[in-house]
Amino acid sequence: MKDIETKISHSLEEARNELESFIEAPETVRVIKAAAAVMAECLRDGGKIISCGNGGSLCDATHFAEELTGRFRNDRRPLPAMAVNDPAYLTCTGNDYSFEDVFSRWVEAFGKGGDMLLAISTSGTSANVVKAAKAARQAGMKVVALTSKKGQTLSALSDVAIMAPDAPHSDRIQEIHIKVIHILIEAIEALLEV
Repeated sequence: MKDIETKISHSLEEARNELESFIEAPETVRVIKAAAAVMAECLRDGGKIISCGNGGSLCDATHFAEELTGRFRNDRRPLPAMAVNDPAYLTCTGNDYSFEDVFSRWVEAFGKGGDMLLAISTSGTSANVVKAAKAARQAGMKVVALTSKKGQTLSALSDVAIMAPDAPHSDRIQEIHIKVIHILIEAIEALLEV
């Protein structure tokens, strides 16, 4: 029993250390503010936000979209957002083309100038997320990346890159990402005054 308690305490301490490192980085508030401004401008001008990621990052992309289209803390009008999470589409495209194409083809189908992409990858090198960012740029869309410090490939394709510290495990990066997602939604609502 003591070993489990030690493990839990260590995990909580590690999570706290990663969050403190993120909070203390001088660019953190500035880049989150910049990302929220880009997103609010997109929505204000009649655009939509497409979000994508793999595994836990797809869950985060979905969470982001449902908070905008549904509600966050207060009632307001729905805001246009969609996550690339349709299993029939993902398996069809993955089978007929490749898994690398699943997000980019969605962006090509539904994205247009004035829209934007929220690209989520803990490594910043996920081939399908990077390809989606490239497709978004070609369509005239803005790109916000949610990644880590090692995620230079995805960051380089982004208008704004929010980078969690390079944690020892991807779950620590994802824990930062979900906090950022909630802050982004709160900031978007404040900027749009909805």
